[in-house]
Amino acid sequence: MTSPVPVLLSSSSVFPEPTAAAFELAATLGYDGVEVMVWTDAVSQDAGALRGLARHYGVPVLAVHAPCLLVTQRVWSPDPWERLRRSAVLAETLGAQTVVVHPPFSWQRDYARTFADGLRALAEAHPDLRFAVENMFPVRMAGREFVPYQPGWDPTTVGYDAYTLDLSHCAASRADAFALADAMGGALQHVHLGDGSGLGRDEHLVPGRGNQPCGELLGSLARLGFTGAVAVEVATRGARSRTVRESDLRESLEFARRHLARTGEASRDHATTADRRP
Repeated sequence: MTSPVPVLLSSSSVFPEPTAAAFELAATLGYDGVEVMVWTDAVSQDAGALRGLARHYGVPVLAVHAPCLLVTQRVWSPDPWERLRRSAVLAETLGAQTVVVHPPFSWQRDYARTFADGLRALAEAHPDLRFAVENMFPVRMAGREFVPYQPGWDPTTVGYDAYTLDLSHCAASRADAFALADAMGGALQHVHLGDGSGLGRDEHLVPGRGNQPCGELLGSLARLGFTGAVAVEVATRGARSRTVRESDLRESLEFARRHLARTGEASRDHATTADRRP
């Protein structure tokens, strides 16, 4: 079953296997492309190595996730702007269209103060790229809650030119995925597909195994005028074997394709209705 929206495999979905395994599995399972999570794996930082993997497996890199995690704060540079600049160059070199970005951490005060303006400047310097800011979530520990991002976990409260909607993060923040997608509107450029149980933590379950409206959200993308890609971002580190990991990633791809096919049907229905109007 095909869909009008490309389905990518995030390299984070194969962890603890290395970045190269994402290309192998994406090719084996029939994904449309790869989203490269830039992290401590040297291959994930190397344009030449990534280009070679894409060519060897016949799977393009269509998105780059900038090193915004706690464990990647020293990748390339301790300067967050340098990390974003290098992510942009990597994406351009590989022919990717989207750079996924997290909001600044609360302790990155100077970075947070200039974040919106800096993103606009980067977009002007790299007009073929979309810097899609991702929704995050509060952290809950010992019965207390705090938000480790500036000015918060919901990027729509600030307003950016492009967004990534992460459904697992919706579960962790106990946010309404449809309301958040509506708030992002036409600026929604990228989706991270993973499920969650709503227990207040980030789970990245295989879609359909949690309580998020993953299928319904994918089926509604036509209404939002979505022109981006959906990247499967699920946690398989607990998989007992490569076979189990592969099965989870195949199930996720089939889920995405099945529900995204509705996007195409919705688009055709809309066009047919419009054609009948006087």
